[in-house]
Amino acid sequence: MSSENNFSTVSVIGLGYIGLPTAAVIASRGINVIGVDVNQHAVDTINNGDIHIVEPDLDIVVRGVVSTGNLRATTQPEPAEAFMVAVPTPFKHSDDGSHEADLSYIKSAAETIAPVLEKGNLVILESTSPVGATEKLAHWLADARPDLTFPHQKGDSADVKVAHCPERVLPGYVLQELVSNDRVIGGMSKACSDRAVDLYKTFVRGECVVTNARTAEMAKLTENSFRDVNIAFANELSMICDKLKINVWELVKLANRHPRVNILNPGPGVGGHCIAVDPWFIVDSCPEEAKIIKQARLTNDSKPFYVIDKVVEAADQFKKPVIACLGLAFKADIDDLRESPAVQIVDELAKSSIGEVIAVEPNISDNEMPESLLEKGVELQSVEQALDKANVIVVLVDHKEFRLIEKGVLASKMVVDTRGIV
Repeated sequence: MSSENNFSTVSVIGLGYIGLPTAAVIASRGINVIGVDVNQHAVDTINNGDIHIVEPDLDIVVRGVVSTGNLRATTQPEPAEAFMVAVPTPFKHSDDGSHEADLSYIKSAAETIAPVLEKGNLVILESTSPVGATEKLAHWLADARPDLTFPHQKGDSADVKVAHCPERVLPGYVLQELVSNDRVIGGMSKACSDRAVDLYKTFVRGECVVTNARTAEMAKLTENSFRDVNIAFANELSMICDKLKINVWELVKLANRHPRVNILNPGPGVGGHCIAVDPWFIVDSCPEEAKIIKQARLTNDSKPFYVIDKVVEAADQFKKPVIACLGLAFKADIDDLRESPAVQIVDELAKSSIGEVIAVEPNISDNEMPESLLEKGVELQSVEQALDKANVIVVLVDHKEFRLIEKGVLASKMVVDTRGIV
């Protein structure tokens, strides 16, 4: 049923860490792709054949598909046969501690594409979303286009097909995983699922597994909640080992020699747009039932403050502490600072005025430094500058540049290592 000629034009709404690689991969299959983003700088950068994010080999693919004319970016939506929505879904911070999903970006995307929708179009929500978000998207589209019918109104015979297919890629390996990973596709009707499978089969080598929209939404939340719970176990274990004067890194290696044990390595917390956010969507929907999932979030959210206490303790050894914080990204060898515990730790240390705080992040430039850190006087410096100046070293991310640091250089310094590289 599927064919590479099924779609001649696809529009991707949101050209960030997921949208741009997806647009580039689809364009590389000879399909015309229109990328839409509200950020004029991102649009101009892409149209010049460059990229505004860090992802291995993405620049080569984008340059190629832009030069052939298969990928073009714009701030205004245009007609297409399929629309893939890949916009942020953060949560709203509330005074009562609740974490309700913010679907305003999805609603805005719906209102943006609604005027150019035509009968026979397919709309796919790729953004990680709470259960029911795909249905809301269909309702928002229906409100904006009463002349068209949607799955909640007409089922399989609807004018516009709507489905959910959550992204499930690992930063740093996005191009490979977009193609090789299995995809969970949840249509609002069978016809919606079938049409979505047609689209994904143009570039996905993995299996396209069909379910309904609500189950597809919950599948992604479940995957990330499972990982969050396992990370929380490792982080809790690291704090216990610290108190009992046990090397947690050695302990994890020993325990993992058991054939059915696979403990993750601890860190300074959990970051990124997915694992640090998605479990809250489950907790918000079922607060009385999601006890373990909630506790894992609380454990991981508390870890940065435990690290801060260790840094303050180390800084107290010096009259004029100079604290070099190695890493701002939420994981190794990428530039993504979203929900990063490293940024949170650096921000809190700068706020505490315990000494001079230096940030080292080899994957970003000066103008990409978080405004909150610049306002507190945190400078971005090279590894060499920071090691020369600092007497307290805080390893927050295990970037390859930090793994190459000679251990002898650190002998005279106080080191707080949250990644086990020292």
